[in-house]
Amino acid sequence: MSRAVANALAAISLIALTFECLLWEGVLAPLRPGGSFVVLKALPLLLPLRGVLRGHVYTYQWASLLALLYFCEGVVRAWSEHGPARALALLEVALSLLFVGSALAFIAAARSRDR
Repeated sequence: MSRAVANALAAISLIALTFECLLWEGVLAPLRPGGSFVVLKALPLLLPLRGVLRGHVYTYQWASLLALLYFCEGVVRAWSEHGPARALALLEVALSLLFVGSALAFIAAARSRDR
């Protein structure tokens, strides 16, 4: 995978994961009717956004570890939730894995270019 494609996939999946977290906890299937403070779980995803959009390798390295937390939460909630929340949890798992995979591909492409 080329560096540009990996960068685009990572940026798209990070933005999609952020919006998915906001919509899930705010509107689609919040833990409490009307939403809750769990919607704040989307805020850490905004921290790496600038570095990912600019293609900074260091940001990709730590952001991929951050995305693994969302993978873990998605797996736990997919196991324990029912109905639309389960589908949203599985979407969170898919988006976090897509981000981690594309981040690793971006890092590998950047490292091979530097050699």
